Amino acid sequence: MKFITISGKMHPGFDKILTEDAQEFLVKLHQMFNGTRKSLLERRTETHQKIIAGMNPTFLRETESVRKGNWQVDPIPEDLQDRRCEITGPAEAKMMINALNSGAKIFMVDLEDSITPSWHNQIQGQANLSAAYERTLEFSSPEGKEYHLNDGELATLIVRPRGWHLEEKHILIDGQIASGSLVDAGLYLFHNIKRTLEKGTGPYFYLPKLENHLEARLWDEVFAFAEQELGVTYGTIKATVLLETILASFEIEEILYELRGHMAGINAGRWDYMFSVIKKFRHVPEFIWPDRAQVTMTVPLMRAYTELLVQTCHKRGAHAIGGMAAFIPSRRDAEVNRVALEKVQQDKEREAQDGFDGSWVAHPDLVPVCTEVFSKAFEEGRVNQKHRMREDVQITAEMLLEFQIPGGTITESGLRNNISVGIQYIAAWLSGTGAVAIFNLMEDAATAEISRSQIWQWCRHPQGKLDDGRNITNEMVQNMIPEELAKIRETYGAAFNEEKMKQATDLFISLVNEDAFEEFLTIRAYDQLD
Repeated sequence: MKFITISGKMHPGFDKILTEDAQEFLVKLHQMFNGTRKSLLERRTETHQKIIAGMNPTFLRETESVRKGNWQVDPIPEDLQDRRCEITGPAEAKMMINALNSGAKIFMVDLEDSITPSWHNQIQGQANLSAAYERTLEFSSPEGKEYHLNDGELATLIVRPRGWHLEEKHILIDGQIASGSLVDAGLYLFHNIKRTLEKGTGPYFYLPKLENHLEARLWDEVFAFAEQELGVTYGTIKATVLLETILASFEIEEILYELRGHMAGINAGRWDYMFSVIKKFRHVPEFIWPDRAQVTMTVPLMRAYTELLVQTCHKRGAHAIGGMAAFIPSRRDAEVNRVALEKVQQDKEREAQDGFDGSWVAHPDLVPVCTEVFSKAFEEGRVNQKHRMREDVQITAEMLLEFQIPGGTITESGLRNNISVGIQYIAAWLSGTGAVAIFNLMEDAATAEISRSQIWQWCRHPQGKLDDGRNITNEMVQNMIPEELAKIRETYGAAFNEEKMKQATDLFISLVNEDAFEEFLTIRAYDQLD
């Protein structure tokens, strides 16, 4: 017997997603795995307490046999072999159509960081996924423009469900709020696991926010259970893990090992990784990062984890996928467009030279740039660089914790940028949009997290000083907020939403002022969604 209650509004078509059988499947997933999920979240807290007590993370002694063992991940499907360019975006019809038509090899369709996880967005996103496979997905803009999928080849779909820490408050199972991860993955698999195979592809995932190999093991157990329950062969589901927490970088081999039957690769999730570093070591006075723009992928810590990622993935037969270049092109401003294309090209050239097998972009106009860079880097006849073992790389635990940013400074413009980006992004998120172009950069939840966490930290340590010597204080931030709001109001003009901007400002102020650090702003913001 199932004990499930759905409080979300049943919009047109939702009954086809939330069928009786689909609900039964969600109940099974919850009863099998939600207890372990909660225990692992408690373990995160315990681990952080050890870091606060001075116990820095390191490579695990108890899993040394895994790192020394002779093993490989299981074979990877043909349509996941060529990953030169991957485009990302939310599970919204217009953006999905543009991404699928873009010419990218892969489209990571997002139910997590670039979508506001409102009830409507999440369930409509599921409907959009099924429609994409059936090539019936379409969209009509308010201006009357029609969007349809091309008749030719489309990008291969990979779905990013919500992380283990996020919940779906509109579904109660056995009196408990359901896991957002299990709802997203469960509904997608229930409706599409066999459909994907019929269409010549497979059920593929991007797994976010993992902090250790035990969290990867839980996903592997979910996949094995789903495959058996839904009647497909073990290993049909394939997953690419986002390496976007500093703790996971000490367990790359173990994560690959736990998911070896379902593993496709690992992606360098750079923005969340930066947020994770700030969050986990926010108590350390010696660790104060400069302006976000100065923390590039060439600084020691970021270089160490990406080189280790490439080396480890290739050693075990998995793909290594580069991170998101946040610059977005402009079809209205030639100079902005030139700079964006140049920056993205430089970023992708560095990744290709380091041995990555492909990388991410956020806009269709960047697909040719990324694709060309990796095509030139690959040896003739190859569609990836998995043969490059990077045996020259020798990364120690200390190198992963090299926090110093040579020549880094905190500037007033950097502080103001964090304030403005944080408030603008939260306002957009609360309005239902999770991917937002701000100051010619594509911002999602990760970059907003960096903005507010840096300010929180700067205000709490004596080393939090501007380059002109002024201490950064809550009072200074409070005084700057009205000035930044005035600039935002002028920029937005008639589109300025007074109510949402106030709501966002209040939330932003509480996040940077409170002594207790909120682990994820999206958890607090989620409470304010219908």
